[in-house]
Amino acid sequence: MSQELKASVIISTYNQPKWLKLVLYSYHLQSVKCFEIIIADDGSDENTKTVVEDFKSKTDLKVVHVWQEDDGFRKTEILNKAILASDSRYLIFTDGDCIARQDFVETHLKLQKPSCALSGGYFKLTEEVSGLIDNHVIKNQKCFDVDWLLENGQPKTFKLNKLTTSDFKSRFLNTITPTKATFDGMNVSCYKSDIIAVNGFDERMKYGGEDREVGERMMNNGVKFLQIRYSAICLHLYHDRPYKNEQVLLENKSIRKETKKAKSKFTEFGIRKN
Repeated sequence: MSQELKASVIISTYNQPKWLKLVLYSYHLQSVKCFEIIIADDGSDENTKTVVEDFKSKTDLKVVHVWQEDDGFRKTEILNKAILASDSRYLIFTDGDCIARQDFVETHLKLQKPSCALSGGYFKLTEEVSGLIDNHVIKNQKCFDVDWLLENGQPKTFKLNKLTTSDFKSRFLNTITPTKATFDGMNVSCYKSDIIAVNGFDERMKYGGEDREVGERMMNNGVKFLQIRYSAICLHLYHDRPYKNEQVLLENKSIRKETKKAKSKFTEFGIRKN
């Protein structure tokens, strides 16, 4: 690695080696190479390790595989470990089922601002279209082409505008969208120092809003979230969510409610423990 590291892309994953393989390939094709990849692995089996080792052997990018034992949904814990394992000042968070457009990392780096976080979006592919994605489609960036998607059965909706390549149109749509800029773990970036300052993710939280909560603490601590949902583009591959749990969602809501009420800037249940 001759280039200075300007970003760490933290990719969370759990037992989706087929998707992760495609996602990693999309980072191999990025327009800039000044970043490392940290895989935050919440207890996947050997199949994921094989995918990571295979990718390492084919790319010049620095790749770090941070793994913890499978003990239920502990994404917040593995993300905190990944933050500590990162070697750059700027962090880009995404998931192992989100394929990045070629300019994804470049866009996050270009739009970064001190004391700000960038809130990106994602475009959800149908199950049928997800099944058509392979290295060839990613290399040619066909999966980001609206005509290709429509030809292959993706429904025609306003959300296709999320794939715009027009700088003017993306800036305009970022400005007028009613969607709030939040910490959405599929596509968000911030300075490492800003997330460390609030002690990272709250490890009490399981699936559902665990990413929003860290963002809310960052906002309470003076970090401004900027909307870039039409600028930094990634595609979400279809899958079921067997880990969704109503009781857990209620507990998470309760923690977020307390964060908002107390205007919390710090969690005692994060990176640094008492």
